Amino acid sequence: MNSYGAIEPRLLVKPWGRDDLPPALVGDCDEAVGEIWFQPGAPLDTILTKYLFTSAKLSVQVHPTGELSPTGLGKDECWLILDAAPGAQLATGFRRDIGPDEIREAAKDGSIEDLLVWRDVAANDFLYVPAGTVHAMGPGLTLVEVQQSTDITYRLYDYGRDRPLHLEEAVESAIGGEHPKELRRAIDPSSTQMLVEGPWFSVAQVAGGRISEVRNNFEGAVQVIPLDGYCVIGGLKVASGSSAQAFDLGQVDLSDCPRCLVAGLPLKR
Repeated sequence: MNSYGAIEPRLLVKPWGRDDLPPALVGDCDEAVGEIWFQPGAPLDTILTKYLFTSAKLSVQVHPTGELSPTGLGKDECWLILDAAPGAQLATGFRRDIGPDEIREAAKDGSIEDLLVWRDVAANDFLYVPAGTVHAMGPGLTLVEVQQSTDITYRLYDYGRDRPLHLEEAVESAIGGEHPKELRRAIDPSSTQMLVEGPWFSVAQVAGGRISEVRNNFEGAVQVIPLDGYCVIGGLKVASGSSAQAFDLGQVDLSDCPRCLVAGLPLKR
């Protein structure tokens, strides 16, 4: 793609996806869409943004760090919950310290699900999930995920679905401990704030068009994900449910965008 412009969405059908999504998101697709990918071009091609929609539990899984990944690229990710049905839950990390042998055996007999920490979640909850964190998602969730652009996923347990597991790779990659509480919080949807200033990517929520409050946290190209209304990038109107890439924040007009996410590369300090 060009250095700026609309990012073509990619729809992924999943066994845990939903077939009741609005046409504005999925067009005429009548299958169970679980993910919509927005992959920006260079220099942001190490970042991937997704919408996720769940109607059933996802697998218990883990993503490797760069040191353990066959591609050399790990997968840190973050999630912003947009909507959650009553009782909807996410699992991140274990209830206690646990060793590789116990992880392996628990994955084999299915008890690993009970060793995870399942938490009720609601709209506007935000989580950062480092590579190596064993995690799972329950049904009833709509969320935005920003991640390192790799799709290496090692499944530990998949509720009897006919999909391959990756037991040894997953056990090697897994952190056998709790998910740090400082990586989870509820955010005010009317606030402008940095959500992530990590080693791999930066993410901000911008509300009320107050982009000046985070301007110094980004340099160069950015990906914009409108959550309400629409933004304008170089004359291009980008509605919620879509995404686009801009040369820089100076090219982004958020006058009609009550809330959006901005993603970019970490600052060079």
